[in-house]
Amino acid sequence: MTERIDYRGEGLTPEQVPAEPWPLVRAWVDLAEERQREHGDLREPHLITIATVDADGMPDARGVLMRFLDPRGPGFVSSTSSAKAAHLEANPVMAGVLTWVPLFRAIRFRGRAARIAAEEVDRYWTERPWGSQVGAWASRQSHPVASRGELEAAFDRYAVRWPEDGSAGPVPPPEDWAGWRIDCTSVEFWAGRASRLHDRVKFTRVAEGGLDTVGAWESVRLQP
Repeated sequence: MTERIDYRGEGLTPEQVPAEPWPLVRAWVDLAEERQREHGDLREPHLITIATVDADGMPDARGVLMRFLDPRGPGFVSSTSSAKAAHLEANPVMAGVLTWVPLFRAIRFRGRAARIAAEEVDRYWTERPWGSQVGAWASRQSHPVASRGELEAAFDRYAVRWPEDGSAGPVPPPEDWAGWRIDCTSVEFWAGRASRLHDRVKFTRVAEGGLDTVGAWESVRLQP
């Protein structure tokens, strides 16, 4: 039998719940980043599980890195040839979960898929390491490949085209490079507590606006 762990997180008191979700989203992400810097036991604090629905109504989920976060919602980058992109084209809805086990905390986002402006995506592209840029060119995401060797050979071809020393100029973004964010209709905060009496607070959007829009959100505490 797997050892059971009694969650002993700090919880989420009524006094800690703001009128809009954004302050708490920002505070919890900051705390996760701080935990990683100071303790190193929380790897990839920006890892977010993204769930989509395909054209047949079947759900799918995968972990990606959250590359954008502001009051408009969390966002990520991908290829327009990927499976998730095809799902979002057929059903432009998605959900995302940030989970931080050492903190006994998680945030759930649900809403509609919104494309991120090309200039924002291109600006992020310039921040990526050279290897990640070349790797994006080498891989046709979500499509079959005959072998690992074929993938590595493609990487090598593009590495020759745009050497790491910059002699051929910066690596441009591929034409299929794109980004999406969750235009959130609900945000739920989960804080693990002892005896399974976890704290859950769900925000629901009741008017147009972002995560920080005053008067656009209502919150309710849910039973665990």
